[in-house]
Amino acid sequence: MSLATRVKPVRLQIEDVHISFGSTKVLQGIDLDIEPGEFFAFLGPSGSGKSTLLRAIAGFGPRPQGRILIDNEDIISLSPWKREVGMVFQNYALWPHLTVQKNVAFGLEERKVAKAEISTRVEEALDMVGLADLADRHPSQLSGGQQQRVALARTIVIRPRLLLLDEPLSNLDANLRVQMRTDILKLQRKLGLTTIFVTHDQEEANTISDRMAVLDKGIIQQIGSPMELYDYPVNRFVAHFLGTTNMIEGEVVSVDGATVLQTQSGLKLPLDMAPDARHGAIVFRPQSVHVNPEITQTSAMNLDGTVESLEFLGSTVRYGVKVGEVTVLAEEDHQRGKPIYKKTERVQLVIPQKQVLFVTE
Repeated sequence: MSLATRVKPVRLQIEDVHISFGSTKVLQGIDLDIEPGEFFAFLGPSGSGKSTLLRAIAGFGPRPQGRILIDNEDIISLSPWKREVGMVFQNYALWPHLTVQKNVAFGLEERKVAKAEISTRVEEALDMVGLADLADRHPSQLSGGQQQRVALARTIVIRPRLLLLDEPLSNLDANLRVQMRTDILKLQRKLGLTTIFVTHDQEEANTISDRMAVLDKGIIQQIGSPMELYDYPVNRFVAHFLGTTNMIEGEVVSVDGATVLQTQSGLKLPLDMAPDARHGAIVFRPQSVHVNPEITQTSAMNLDGTVESLEFLGSTVRYGVKVGEVTVLAEEDHQRGKPIYKKTERVQLVIPQKQVLFVTE
């Protein structure tokens, strides 16, 4: 039976998982439910706990408190080799003295699989990652992308229940990263493997994952699809981490019967909601800010300011506009011949209220 028809997507559940190194808490009460066949990402900065969580699923590192279940089976007490979990490491961890074929066959040989079956499964795995013609080469004779494919083939050849990828693209150049993440997603879809991908790169997580968990300081900050998290961040950290954002702090007050956010310097920004909290921040993306729009919008925040900076980003121009003591970032689509606002020029900014969020944390 071929690998592609053999895989049964599994469900992964993580319940109240804690890990500490000495007195340092690395993971604090992690709860997750990853669906069968889902491509899920752990996203966060260095030190957020994402790789520690991935290694806990694989069985590496200290035994956590809590439960980790694959299809309702608690695997937390099982040795790594009994979990039927495949992991691709950041540095690929290939044997330099072994050929590509031998590297891929290594896990099967350790499992005492019959030689004839090893040959068939290795050939199939190498064919799936496009390296069938490089089976006799050594890792030193391969490019970074090819070494990554060997690491993938070595992992999928053992027919794991779960595929774990620990920052697998970080050692590749920018163009190759784009190609490899596309190839990894195609392979995952073909196999139907439940897959977890660890990265600190939000673009990678956005383009490759069905859903993701954003971690910081060992705590999951938010879970959802990339678009959900980008459009509806629940706190300051998620809003800042997932792309460029405007965030203006202030006190919620009532002025002439209207609810406004008043900054420390006295700038008053209208709100179309009446938050329960007295202090918080409004959050909106630069692309939601219209500069000198031709059409007046209803239910919008209107601000007057002065251009203090501009950046040409190719498809867009990003302006920094000083409004009182606050700098608001605005991104306008760039087209040849479109007027560019110069520094010190006065402009009007319009932000639709439906694009503005209020966060307290």
